[in-house]
Amino acid sequence: MPSIPILIVLALAALVTSFISGILGMAGGMILMGVLLALMPLPVAMMLHGITQFAANGWRAFMWRDKVDWRIFRGYLVGTLIVLAIFAVVRLVVSKPVAFIVMGLTPFVSLALPEKLHLNVERPWHPFVCGTICMALSLMAGVAGPILDVFFVRSKMGRHAVVATKAMTQSLTHVLKITYFGAFLAVEGGNVPPALAAVMVLLAFTGTSVSRHVLERMNDRSFRQWTRWTVMSLGAFYLASGTWSLLRG
Repeated sequence: MPSIPILIVLALAALVTSFISGILGMAGGMILMGVLLALMPLPVAMMLHGITQFAANGWRAFMWRDKVDWRIFRGYLVGTLIVLAIFAVVRLVVSKPVAFIVMGLTPFVSLALPEKLHLNVERPWHPFVCGTICMALSLMAGVAGPILDVFFVRSKMGRHAVVATKAMTQSLTHVLKITYFGAFLAVEGGNVPPALAAVMVLLAFTGTSVSRHVLERMNDRSFRQWTRWTVMSLGAFYLASGTWSLLRG
């Protein structure tokens, strides 16, 4: 079990990041992943992140369940299952610096996509492509929020539908991530303390519930502006951190 100071940091991280994700539909997972990677071994961090984020996203998806676009979710589901099968065969687990770099690069890669490759989750096959890319990034870096956002940012969906559908897709991703790293920890002999996981889940529920009131007061324009600014800032921070760790190591 982690020390008291670390437990306090983890508890605050779970509460604050679930609140942020509840408003923006993303970004909170990136922050939480950074905190966990800084404090824990990578497989344990991935597992705890998956548990906490599943609670936050699952509860958010339930709160906005009537806004979920199920056509998008079905395409996303097929893509994630294919990638999970590939990773299960390869048994790939990257190092912490590489995880930070991949996590930091994703917003900038998405921004650099040429005009002809514009992604829109409402287009045919794009949900499938979204699922494959996001699942691969989740298993390598723990999060895929910045790339996921690229698929939604050009859609005609309102903020409620965006938050609800992203929450549903991310819930699926985190369940599969828990399965993947849970199997890895079972073989390696590691574990996530059940009491810690329970506290993180409870705080994720709390942060997500409180965020609903803030989302209701935002408009679609400010929602998209805050999302982009937050993700790009986090991407720069994680890219710098990962590069520095890699050079030092």
